[in-house]
Amino acid sequence: MNEKGTFGYDLQFMRQHQTPLILSDSTDSARVMIIPGWQARVMTSTAGGNKGFSYGWINYKLIESGKEAEHINAFGGEERFWLGPEGGPFSLYFGPGKEQEFANWYVPALLDTVAFETVSSSNSEAVFAKKATLTNYSGTKFEFEINRKIKLLSKSETAGNLGIELPESISSVGYETENSVTNLGSEAWTAKTGALSIWMLSMLNPSPGVTVFLPYKNNGENTPVVNDDYFGKVPADRLTVKDGIIWFKADGKHRSKIGLAPERAREICGSYDANNKALTILWCKLPEESSQYVNSKWGKQDDPFKGDVINSYNDGPVEDGTQMGPFYEIESSSPAGFLKQGERLVHTQRIYHFEGEEKDLDAITQKVFGISINQIKSIFTK
Repeated sequence: MNEKGTFGYDLQFMRQHQTPLILSDSTDSARVMIIPGWQARVMTSTAGGNKGFSYGWINYKLIESGKEAEHINAFGGEERFWLGPEGGPFSLYFGPGKEQEFANWYVPALLDTVAFETVSSSNSEAVFAKKATLTNYSGTKFEFEINRKIKLLSKSETAGNLGIELPESISSVGYETENSVTNLGSEAWTAKTGALSIWMLSMLNPSPGVTVFLPYKNNGENTPVVNDDYFGKVPADRLTVKDGIIWFKADGKHRSKIGLAPERAREICGSYDANNKALTILWCKLPEESSQYVNSKWGKQDDPFKGDVINSYNDGPVEDGTQMGPFYEIESSSPAGFLKQGERLVHTQRIYHFEGEEKDLDAITQKVFGISINQIKSIFTK
């Protein structure tokens, strides 16, 4: 029996409740676990085979219960497919005319409990599809098809994509997902009727030593560097802007969220877990031209298409002391899909995990972000 916290433990656990699909390299060290039954989400991954560290947060208690929750089935998973917007006049999570408060908030089954069809699979790649219909808060009906391709990246592809060298002393796993939505309806999706966006959320295991870091564009003062008022202002000992980076503490102990607007967002961000000497990098393809992003804020909005591109969430206790996790998230979103009939919106994301000695990981963070491991570790130390 593999120890809890390992990929082998999570694989054995998930096999009792779902049918995992595994991507793996020739050595069986880099492994990615996909659950087709839950929107083909990447449940977890590892760089060290069955005995290796398992990156995805899994809600064992909820899954073991076998019961479906009312508002959301937060099964977990280190990369899951969602759609935006969450709130506002074009929300997909509130019924038409309902007050936008938690009692009326429901995640559509499509994004919660519904399976995606497996179109094809091999050792290194799997393709999924799902046709669906959703109605937004304003009553607009969307008919569309989701396509999702998950590809395990080789070490050479990972090194080439990031422009780094990967010595044998570094263990790694990387994968790319290409996610698309095609308008199958007869009407175009417009700013008047609402539009969908592709929203990728990564639920990862926290530790006291996890720091998220997000480089940002220095585009003047018209747009705030960081949006930090999702759940009230983030305390200064958990969020700071320094050296061209937004630093965010992700220990799973204080509920908070931050976001970067398109004027500020870069295509790459990351986190470092000093306790486990594990580096995570998220890359997403951003549009070359200026684009609008859906606004997921609940309730009245000044602009339904003034949303964020990159987000990070740190879980923590809510007012009554209960807690879903702990976990932390790094998220990315596509622009709003103003699609005519038959048009397709695509959002591509890559996630990389690296483990090894800090001197070797330091070479990666220096090359990719221009920062050192010691910088990352020192940001929130007293």
